[in-house]
Formats: sequence, C-alpha cells, structure tokens
Amino acid sequence: MIKRPYLLYLGSGDDPLSVKTAQGIMTWRPDFVVGETTNNGSTITVGAKRMTISEGAKRGAKTLVLGYANGGGVIESSHLEDIVQALELGMDVASGMHHALQDHKQVEQAALRNNRTLHNVRQTDQIFKVGTGEKRSGNRVLAVGTDCSVGKMFTTLAMHKDMVARGVKADFRATGQTGIFIAGTGVPVDAVIADFISGSVEALSPSREDGGWDIIEGQGSLFHPAYAGVSLGLLHGAQPDHLVMCHQPHREHMRNLPGRDVPDIEECMEANLWAAKTVNPNVKLSGIALNTRHMDEDSAKRICMELEEKFDLPCQDPMRHGVERIVDRVLFLKHQSYSVSLADE
Repeated sequence: MIKRPYLLYLGSGDDPLSVKTAQGIMTWRPDFVVGETTNNGSTITVGAKRMTISEGAKRGAKTLVLGYANGGGVIESSHLEDIVQALELGMDVASGMHHALQDHKQVEQAALRNNRTLHNVRQTDQIFKVGTGEKRSGNRVLAVGTDCSVGKMFTTLAMHKDMVARGVKADFRATGQTGIFIAGTGVPVDAVIADFISGSVEALSPSREDGGWDIIEGQGSLFHPAYAGVSLGLLHGAQPDHLVMCHQPHREHMRNLPGRDVPDIEECMEANLWAAKTVNPNVKLSGIALNTRHMDEDSAKRICMELEEKFDLPCQDPMRHGVERIVDRVLFLKHQSYSVSLADE
C-alpha cells in the first residue's frame, strides 16, 4: 500500500501531457494530494498547492510520487537529488517509470539509510498465464484510441463513476501507472512480457456472475509504432463487449512522432472492431469520447455533433460534457441483447 498523502513531483518539463500521471491523480483523487513540486523552477502545474519538498514533508506528505512520464519511462538523472531529499526527509517514493528506483545507487542507499520504501508501480512480480481467448462471463467495456494520451483513462474513470452513481455494479480496471495510483490496484500491462499481456488482462478482468461491469482502461493505439503491441494484447485480453473510441481532434502528429499523422478515426474504429472480434464476435462500438481541451466550447460541441451524425453514435467530451449518453448507449445495448436472448429461448 502506497502511503498517503502524496506530494506530486512534476519534474522539469513544460508539456502538460508529460504530467498526465499527476494530473490524473489530482483530477480523480485530490484528497490524496498535499501539494505539487517541480525541478529547476519549472512552471508546469496540475493545480495543486505549490511547495518545496521540504515544505511538503512539513505538511505531512508520506510519499513523493513521480507524476511525470516520458518516452521509455526513464527516471531523469537531474531529478535524483530531489528524490534523495524526499527520502532523507522521511518520505517514501513511488514511480510509474519502467526503470526501477533502486537501479540508481544513491536512491537505493538513501532508502536503506532512512528505512523508506520504494514503490515501482510500473513493474510487477505477478506471474501470469498466456491468454486463451476463451469466452468468460461478465460485461466489459474497453477504451481504445487513435493515439496515446487522448483520454482513455479519463473516459473509463468517468464511465465507472457514472455507472456507480446509477446503482450499477461496476469496477474500474487499471492497466497503467496512473490508473493504479488512483484505483490502488491493477496491472501495468506495458511492463508485462509480451507473451503474457493478454493473459494478464484476462486475470485482471476475470469471469463475473453478478451482472456487473468491468470498465477497462485502454493503452496506446493500434496505429502507434511504439505501443501497438501493448494495445493489441490488451484488446484481446479484455474480450470487450463494448468499445469506446477516444480521439483528440486536430492533433498535429502522433504522440512523440513528429511527421507521422494521426490516423483517421473511422479507420481506427474498423481496425479495433476487427481485432476485438478475434475474442468476441459480438463486440460493438458504443461511443466516441473526444478530448477537446484545445478547442473553444462552440467548436467542441460542433465536432461532437458532426461525429454523432456521421457514425450514429453518442459523442461527448468526458471532461466538458460527461459520459451520460455513452453509458446510456452501453446499457441500452446490453438490455437489448438480453431481451433478444430471452426471445430466442
């Protein structure tokens, strides 16, 4: 168990997407957070109270959470001094990076010297079986995307919250470091050996007989050269009944790949449905979730309406508009399918 409250460490970048881990925690679990801190005077923020690491310790922070992400999941060498300071001041440290905290000798020694715990959330010592694709009971929704960092986690968390508010049994299944910080449990699928990715998601979302829903956080994109393997393994392991396509309109290029265009949303819909039918021939695309944070309200509403008319699907920005109509569609299709199965009997 990672001790709370957290002091969010935002690093030294200036790209808002680079601190999506911290932003996710601050958005969904603000009660977990005592404040935020940066390196070398960076002005990036997620809206928490700004403070130094020393001030965070005085205010009762129990864990310094590395709230930034970068290509390759590397702990930046310029941040090691800050990490050591937090350990010296009595905090544990939690990281969502691929590289382990204890791989850095000064960090490992500081943790041992101060009897502090190092949490590597993006690593797992769980043993998984290979996926089977065998049909299992339960209801599953998976968020998929045209690219990385387009809102898959936010969409699934919003859907989970909406379902629970309606009295529907539902569980959020975290598959990335930020989701795990928020949910307190999950599987970091991009850290699982490739042969076992689908099996790890089958274990994360097993058969359930209570009529409830597993709302599964998506990762990457089938069209991203770096992360498509994780996306496909997750898609097969999830065995989804419903897909929600996540997309950021007008993105200039795929995440971290200047010069490579974001694929057409319709092409992505078709590819994800085709791949998902490997494990569930009855899978449906049930909604579109847009990230319109770079657009004004009128433009956001207009593009949602255009996509709704084009695809005959509910289209909403979960942050601006909620996900009520997307959840309506998912639950309606489930009820419709259940009614048809009763008629067949």
